[in-house]
Amino acid sequence: MKEFKIPGHYDPSKAGLVYRVDYAGLANQATAFKKAEGITNAATDKYKIAVMPIDMQITFGIPGHELYVQNAPEDTKRFSEFIYRNLGYITKIFPTMDTHTSMQIFHSLFFIDENGDLVKPNTVISSADLKSGKYAVNPAVAGALNVSYTSLKRHVIHYTETLEKNGKYSLIIWDYHAMLGGIGHALIPLFEEAIFFHTIARNSQPGIEIKGGNPLTENYSVLSPEVLNTADGSSIAQKNARFIETLLNYDIVIIGGQAKSHCVAFSIEDLLTEIQAKDPALASKVYLLEDCTSPVIIPNVIDFTQQGNQAFKSFESAGMHLVKSITPIDQWPGVDTGKLM
Repeated sequence: MKEFKIPGHYDPSKAGLVYRVDYAGLANQATAFKKAEGITNAATDKYKIAVMPIDMQITFGIPGHELYVQNAPEDTKRFSEFIYRNLGYITKIFPTMDTHTSMQIFHSLFFIDENGDLVKPNTVISSADLKSGKYAVNPAVAGALNVSYTSLKRHVIHYTETLEKNGKYSLIIWDYHAMLGGIGHALIPLFEEAIFFHTIARNSQPGIEIKGGNPLTENYSVLSPEVLNTADGSSIAQKNARFIETLLNYDIVIIGGQAKSHCVAFSIEDLLTEIQAKDPALASKVYLLEDCTSPVIIPNVIDFTQQGNQAFKSFESAGMHLVKSITPIDQWPGVDTGKLM
């Protein structure tokens, strides 16, 4: 298996920077690179390889931004280099993008405390807190969302009870992040370059998946929101059945991104649930880039490292593979090396 060289434009020192991507220049370089390296169009691949970079966005990956994940720039470098080294084998890239607005159940504007003040970021809210009146829905949000205050009060209690019943993370108020239209929503430039370069070199349009816009539920996973129904059983969201089917049609599905303990782990867990319902053997086609993802750590508040590691161990036990980005794909367990030619 040929390992492709890293293109000359790539500058790993820019992993933690925000800058304008030179699309025209990159397109010219990618076209020349394709010709020089003998790279074929993705449509001709016999062995279909999908890469799902989860939430590789400025809000999580650039120091100083809203929910910066410690070590994210190193993950960005490794993930970008993985794409370049395997440029001729990756069939399609499916970047997921966390996408939010101000009035959502995990943002400060949604809740008030006993004094009528907006709840601060990093506050954990339980069903008991809501029932006791420690925290309450902000009446102004109910009006803005055109939802009755009474029904919204019932929903948030139902919502937190559902999280607790299902063993999910408790509802936490995050800093405003991944705001639609804001700079934090955009892809990390260094990583966007790799995706764009792949698009031009392989004539493969990236399959961007947007998630997280529903105001009444969290959406860590790209495949399913945290809670699907309101207190009265009405549907507020649905799992992403179309995307699940798309991923499972590939021979290999490679996953990395941010953050290991949350959006990455929850997306993989939902994919595994679908696999186990359909055919548990399909788990063997999923490869997790364990050196291209890091857990959420909020200094002096909470550290999700253990939860992230435990999740990855459970995925491995179910038949998925934990791999390093620097290991050639043809050395990964279970890969049909004959079809990688």
